[in-house]
This record gives sequence, structure tokens and C-alpha cells, in this order.
Amino acid sequence: MKLYYSPGACSLSPHIALHESALAFEAIAAPTKTHKLANGIDYYTINPLGYVPLLVLNNGTQLREGPVIVQYIADLVPAKKLAPASGTFERYKLQEWLNFIGTELHKGFSPLFTPGMPEEAKDIAKSRLISRLQWVDKQLANSPYLMGESFTVADGYLFTVAGWAKHVAIDTSSLTNLNAFLGRVGARPAVQNALRAEGLIK
Repeated sequence: MKLYYSPGACSLSPHIALHESALAFEAIAAPTKTHKLANGIDYYTINPLGYVPLLVLNNGTQLREGPVIVQYIADLVPAKKLAPASGTFERYKLQEWLNFIGTELHKGFSPLFTPGMPEEAKDIAKSRLISRLQWVDKQLANSPYLMGESFTVADGYLFTVAGWAKHVAIDTSSLTNLNAFLGRVGARPAVQNALRAEGLIK
């Protein structure tokens, strides 16, 4: 499999999932600013949408959208328990988290990374994000991970997205549960490997 990613972008989530899975894969940098691969190929010729992540399977089939990709990866290695079994209520709770992170947090950050966005719009986005992060902080008060005692692909997604706060001047210092979660997930060997592979840590 091939994972197209951009360092520190939302593609870090499936990158983490792949390292957690121990499956064989190739990670290919597709910078979102230049859309040029290391070999000079225009990324748009591979993915017309131009964004990451993109997972290309061994047979050439493409799979887009991070929340879908991480579930696919998890289902390839059920013994790793990166996601509850399909059809169970717990699986729907996982999807609830993936959708919340994707729509309420991930997209909530978009205005803050958009060049030329008016400061007033950014302030509104920050206020909304802070309220959502405060809610997540409360959900983490009694369990180490979003789904309870075990790490799932939803945790990798939250780690990725919540980590953007420090880059857009959102103060999360009072969110002790969330910060403990970020430290816990960040210390996982698979997460360290993904961060190192993207050049985010040494």
C-alpha cells in the first residue's frame, strides 16, 4: 500500500494507524503547498482533488478521506483492536467520534489556516473550537482514551487535530485531561515512528 501524506497534516492520522497496524506500506510525501512529489510528479495527476490523505491499495484502487482510511486499516488487522468490530454498537460510537473530530474539530481549524481569512472570522472559529475542545476534555476525565481503556484509530485522529492548536494560538493549557491524553498518545512507539517519518520530531 502507498500512503500519500503532507507532514503534520490530517494525513498523520492514517500514518499513525499504519504504524500501529504493523502492515507493510510506503509513505510518500505530497506537500499540500507545492503538490509536487519528490520525483517531480504533479500530485494532481494522482489525486485530482489534490489533498491528503490518499491510500493506494496494492491493486491500484484508491481510498480517500481519513476517517474511512483509518477504519479500513483497522479492519485489516482485527487482532490489533484499532477499531471495534463492524456492526457492533461500539463501532458506531467510534464512527461518532471520527465524525465529531472531522466536522467539529478538523474543519473548525480550516479558517485558521486559510490565508487572507479576516481576524474576526478567525476569532469566531477559535471560540467555537475552544468550546468543543473543552467538551472533549470532559469526556477524557474518566478514561485514558476516547473509547475507554484501549487505543483506537479515533485517538490517532484526535491527537493529530488537537495538536494543531499550538500552531494557531489556541491556549489549551487549562485542558488537563486533553493534555494528558496528548502526552499519552504521543509517547506510543507507533506514534513516535509516524512523527519521526514525517520529520516532526528527531
